[in-house]
Amino acid sequence: MSQQKRFTKGILARLPWQQGEQDVTPEAVFQARRQIIKALGFGAVGASLPGSVHAGLLDVFGDKRPQFVTQALDYTANANYRAEDMPTPFDKVTRHNNYYEFGTGKQDPSENAQGFSVDPWQLRIDGEVERPMTLDLAQLTRLLPLEERIYRLRCVEAWSMVIPWVGFPLAALLKKVGPTSKAKYVAFETLYDPEQMPGQRSRMVGGGIDYPYVEGLRLDEAMNELTLMAVGLYGKTLPPQNGAPIRLVVPWKYGFKGIKSIVRIRLTEKQPPTSWNLLAPHEYGFYANVNPEVDHPRWSQASERRIGAGGLFSARRIATLPFNGYGDYVAHMYKGMDLRKFY
Repeated sequence: MSQQKRFTKGILARLPWQQGEQDVTPEAVFQARRQIIKALGFGAVGASLPGSVHAGLLDVFGDKRPQFVTQALDYTANANYRAEDMPTPFDKVTRHNNYYEFGTGKQDPSENAQGFSVDPWQLRIDGEVERPMTLDLAQLTRLLPLEERIYRLRCVEAWSMVIPWVGFPLAALLKKVGPTSKAKYVAFETLYDPEQMPGQRSRMVGGGIDYPYVEGLRLDEAMNELTLMAVGLYGKTLPPQNGAPIRLVVPWKYGFKGIKSIVRIRLTEKQPPTSWNLLAPHEYGFYANVNPEVDHPRWSQASERRIGAGGLFSARRIATLPFNGYGDYVAHMYKGMDLRKFY
């Protein structure tokens, strides 16, 4: 049986390299470990400890930065979207991030975003819609029923995770505003707040991106059942480094399509600009579908490093699947398209 055929609707069959969910580091264990380290009073050795432990030592060092506090969410686990892949441990999901508004290093977002404020917040949905809408922070988690979905995340840098997101289908939100007959695309925009986001103050810190960060989908992609507006992970509200308070999750596309900290959703007749395509159009296309047969100009996309519980060298090298393994859900949308041209 080919790897592609191992995927069935809503279920990813366990592959030989996968472990059971009992091997996952639960968030509660991670938090308890932080308290133990703090109680032991470790200090001078902090710089030599792994990143997740080093984070637990911030209070020992007297770090006075305000800490972002996540809250438990009321949600239902959706059994139709529970991949059999081993979820990535909480500390890796929250400490290995690309969020250039807070720096280009993988741990920069977790270290630089803890003072990030999401209240007050407004998400505006407008453009080619019949009923424009503006949502505040409370409405983002109460407007629609929340559900947990465990999705693969494949980064364009050829590493991957498996994340238990909490959110609601984007399609449900768009139905509330009523796309007009002119609506063909959906444009997204991240918060622009240089006071809170150091990468927006400096092109050097922020990777040369022209902020605010923008992204886009075709309307049929946005209405696909997989497309999720996430307000949490691991059962709690999103940490700032993961896109608080609301982000996009499109599991069959490379991770940079998953725009974070969204303040505007606009339906348009024409294809909207996207940040990485503007910055490097020869490397990053509008579609960004996971395709192991189309290499990045500087590296292969045929395989990926699945990040696990251990250190850098514990990541497992696995074969990348077309559409990240979600072809049964999405391949029909690209029938007849040249996916090398529309990358």
